[in-house]
This record gives sequence, structure tokens and C-alpha cells, in this order.
Amino acid sequence: MTTSSPRSRVSLFWISLAVITALYLLFILAMLGATAAYTTPHHWLRALGSREIRYSVGLSLATCTATALLSLLLAVPVGYLLSRGRFRGKEALDAALDIPIVLPPMVVGLCLLILFQTPFGRAIERLVPFTYTVAGVVLAQFVIGAAFAVRTMHGTFDHLSSRPEDVAMTLGCSRGRAVWLVTIPAARRGMFAAASIAWARSLGEFGPILVFAGATRMKTEVLPTTVWLELSVGNLEAAVAVSLLMVALAMLVLVAVRLAGERV
Repeated sequence: MTTSSPRSRVSLFWISLAVITALYLLFILAMLGATAAYTTPHHWLRALGSREIRYSVGLSLATCTATALLSLLLAVPVGYLLSRGRFRGKEALDAALDIPIVLPPMVVGLCLLILFQTPFGRAIERLVPFTYTVAGVVLAQFVIGAAFAVRTMHGTFDHLSSRPEDVAMTLGCSRGRAVWLVTIPAARRGMFAAASIAWARSLGEFGPILVFAGATRMKTEVLPTTVWLELSVGNLEAAVAVSLLMVALAMLVLVAVRLAGERV
């Protein structure tokens, strides 16, 4: 009676993992390949040449960039607090900040819509209108994009040693100055990754934007809502063209983050 050697058992283990990974990757590539093969460059360019789609492209790029910057402004201090702070209730705060990630997107939009129907929300609307406006698009994107940026910055600060910061403080720097002069420059790759992830997440947000900001053409229409609008009128060619554009933009962000040396 023969028994397999430990080396062969280990090899079979790794081969099994490789097969599972390959099957999943092939499934993803098959989806993208089928979508790309559905249209032609001529149809793609014609669809992207329409005035409405050009507007949605421009608005998506502008709102996603604004959301990424706002998310980074929030993620840096909050991520630092979660990483270096020592206080009661830290675990509860950490869990609460993940709520936008686990909530269904449509629920996020509905919660925003209801919030701005309260006296508090109406007071804000008198200063800056959000409901069914471009500002509302940014806010809907920000709620979810910022949560992912916070996660990224939390991990970034966790991986940075606090020793250089402590040394700067022993040399007379305040905590804030030490963070600004030492920790923030060291976290620049993580900051780029956090902003990029927030940008990419914002690009694909549909539910919160549809519910809270609407999908009015030439006003609050962004790329995900364009796909929905084109599908609703049976214009599959345009929906595929916009979808492929979103895939290309997402891949560019992913490559940029990897080149920066960060993982998403």
C-alpha cells in the first residue's frame, strides 16, 4: 500500500487553489470580453459623442474628483484617530464608521432624502441645496467613498511606525506639528490610494445618487445613471459603450494605485 508524500500533498493543495483562482479570473474576463465584443468601435464612438453622454462623463469626472478630495480630508484625521488614539469606545466607533459600507446603496440614498426633509436638513438646504442637485451627487458619493477612504488611511497609519513621530515630539514638536511634518509625508502613498479608492467607488455609485439626486439629463446625470437611462429606453449600444468607459477608468485607477505601491 502506497501513501502520497508530504511534498505531493502540498503540491495538490496549491494546484487546487490555482485552479479555483483561474476559474474565477476566467469568469471575470469572460464577462468583460463578452461586453466588449457586443459593440464595435464605430458604435462606441457614436454613443460617446452624444451631448447627454458627454455631459455625464464631464459631471462624473468632476464629482468623483471633488468626492475623492473631500473623502481624503476626512479620512486622514479619522484614520489617524483610529490608529493612534487610545480611548473608550474606540471599537464601537470603528464599527460605526463601516455602516455606509454595509448598508444597501438604495437605503443610503433614502436616508439622505429623509434627512433633508427634517428641520435640520431644510435649514442646510436654505444655504446649499442638495436634493436633486449636483451637490447632492457629491454628497451621495461622499457618504460611501469616505468610508472606504477611512478604512485605507486606518490601515496606512497602522503600518507606519510611530517612532519617527515620537522622536520629533522629544525634539520639541507638538503632536500636530509632528504629524504634519513627519507622519503625513510618510503616508503619502496611502493618501493617494485612499483618494483613488474613493474616486473609483464614487464612479460606480448608482443607488444613492438615483434616490437622492435623481437622474435628470444635462443636470444630475452621471455615468451609472446614464447606463440605467439608456437601458430603460432600450439603447443597449449606448449602455454598453458607457459601461466599457467605466471599466477603463476603473482599471486606470487600479493600475495607478498598484504602481504607487499600495493594495486595495
